[in-house]
Amino acid sequence: MSGHSKWATTKHKKAAIDAKRGKLFARLIKNIEVAARTGGGDPAGNPTLFDAIQKAKKASVPADNIDRAVKRGSGAESGGADYETIMYEGYAPGGVAVLVECLTDNRNRAASDVRVAFTRNGGNLADPGSVSYLFNRRGVVVVPKTDGLTEDDVLAAVLDAGAEEVNDLGESFEVLSEASDVVAVRSAVQEAGLDYDSAEAQFVPSMEVEVDVEGARKILRLIDALEDCDDVQNVFANFDASDEVMAALDEED
Repeated sequence: MSGHSKWATTKHKKAAIDAKRGKLFARLIKNIEVAARTGGGDPAGNPTLFDAIQKAKKASVPADNIDRAVKRGSGAESGGADYETIMYEGYAPGGVAVLVECLTDNRNRAASDVRVAFTRNGGNLADPGSVSYLFNRRGVVVVPKTDGLTEDDVLAAVLDAGAEEVNDLGESFEVLSEASDVVAVRSAVQEAGLDYDSAEAQFVPSMEVEVDVEGARKILRLIDALEDCDDVQNVFANFDASDEVMAALDEED
């Protein structure tokens, strides 16, 4: 299992008990607002919005907050911000590549906050294109494990929809596909009667850097600092940490 996958699992666990739940809610609400502005306010005709709402519901975002975000994004209610997506690239300690995806209405604030997070945590910003070539845009659908559900069951459900591989994350399965196939894969999961936690396009590393406990600790410290920035939506890094390293970090928490 890749460091990306184990980290995704760790993040998923953290999100459930995250003291910064307000920040998580804000990110999910922003996603909904942008999806509604881009593709309209009807989830039935806007799969990106459908998946953004599903993810917010999984994180227990109140229905009223979700409804208001859809209305702001679609123009049915005033107050929506004009967000733009900006990608920043950099290096964490140990030469690990980091991609930072921001959704912001203030470019200067986003750039400043991201730069400060890097410099205060032993990392540094890099020029555009410096590390992005180490990642591929992939569709990622996460299916929670239920009694009796196997990797083969999931693979059988999604193979004809364009899925390329299924990874066992321990408490869930991760289905990878081309980014353009993520909706088809998610639909196949639903048609098979399976639940899913999230379905979205992500940056998945094509090669990874093996790290020890100290290296992983430094990287996760930087990632936490970046995720504390109001404009940061997602952080992707190409590190690989063994089960033993991740277990050692869990014991420290």
